[in-house]
Amino acid sequence: MAIAGLLLLAPAAQAQEENGQDTTAVSVNDTVTADSAMAVIEADLGGMDAEANGEGGGLHKQLKQKFMEGSAGFMSLVALALVLGLAFCIERIIYLTLSEVKTKKLMQEIDARLAKDDVEGAKDLCRNTRGPLASICYQGLLHIKEPLEQIDRQLTNYGAVQINNMEKGCTWIRLFIAVAPSLGFLGTVIGMVMAFDRIQTAGDISPTIVAEGMKVALITTIFGIIVAIVLQFFYNYIISKIEHLTAQMEEGAIVFMDSVTQFKTRNNG
Repeated sequence: MAIAGLLLLAPAAQAQEENGQDTTAVSVNDTVTADSAMAVIEADLGGMDAEANGEGGGLHKQLKQKFMEGSAGFMSLVALALVLGLAFCIERIIYLTLSEVKTKKLMQEIDARLAKDDVEGAKDLCRNTRGPLASICYQGLLHIKEPLEQIDRQLTNYGAVQINNMEKGCTWIRLFIAVAPSLGFLGTVIGMVMAFDRIQTAGDISPTIVAEGMKVALITTIFGIIVAIVLQFFYNYIISKIEHLTAQMEEGAIVFMDSVTQFKTRNNG
């Protein structure tokens, strides 16, 4: 009976021992999982703190941080040059874009009206069409009873006026392109002076003493050059559009003079 009792109790003890091992394993696994979760949370919090301190978070935040590290006076002037330069660029781009018309279509419609001897209709068409080409044709129609040489002179003179109107504001853009890096270089000089003043005050040369002045010098120069490059791209685009419109005006003036010549021939001058 004693042997039978031991045989019956042995499986039960083995089962309890296995249950105890399983419970211990579960506890260990739960502990590891909790530690991993805490590590992930601490990493996220650390990343949030780094982002809040400006250590990461994208290019615009880094640029903002570098902007604040530069000299406030010179960096503000460089930013003002950028804003004003972009304002003039956007205004010119909008003006030149609205001045573009379909040259061939406009000249065909003017020629069709002159073929019908409808000078007033051609004038109305030019008045209702935007752009320098329509304005030039309108001036030619106003002097259509004059000799061809006089009409051609009027077109040339008024074309020069239209080119000046298209180039209005470009002088200011060129000014800001030149001023932005100049302000950066001026900030560089001021930063170097600050560095030498600190060296003179401390009586010693060390990276810590020179660092602040050198940082101001380099940051202002970098931002000044960046502003000049950005404005230069816009300026070149504006000049290309002015050249395109000037070519349209020259082509349209030639076609217009042909139409006027045919009109005068039909009406005996």
